[in-house]
Amino acid sequence: QVQLVESGGGLVQAGGSLRLSCAASGSIFNINAMGWYRQAPGKQRESVAIVTRGGSTSYADSVKGRFTISRDNAKNTVYLQMTTLKPEDTAVYYCYANKFYGPDYWGQGTQVTVSS
Repeated sequence: QVQLVESGGGLVQAGGSLRLSCAASGSIFNINAMGWYRQAPGKQRESVAIVTRGGSTSYADSVKGRFTISRDNAKNTVYLQMTTLKPEDTAVYYCYANKFYGPDYWGQGTQVTVSS
């Protein structure tokens, strides 16, 4: 089993910044991709940013140029640096990880609220 614990969420004004962190523990071997999804009330969960074990990244169009994902493989931690936040970024952000030939793992979620 892999446990994912997020931190860094909170309330911020539009234009501000937050950095989310997600630490993986447990059976961390064979972790491939890690990243972040988000879900706003009444909306479906969507991918925000993903980074593979080798360092390839992908971003949702809505956050390109504003968010940066990074990963520390030695610490089994993934980060999401969010800048120029907008009210539409308000959501619960979930850490994600998968394994080669294995299941997906999800964190408990952390609330990000951006006020106008």
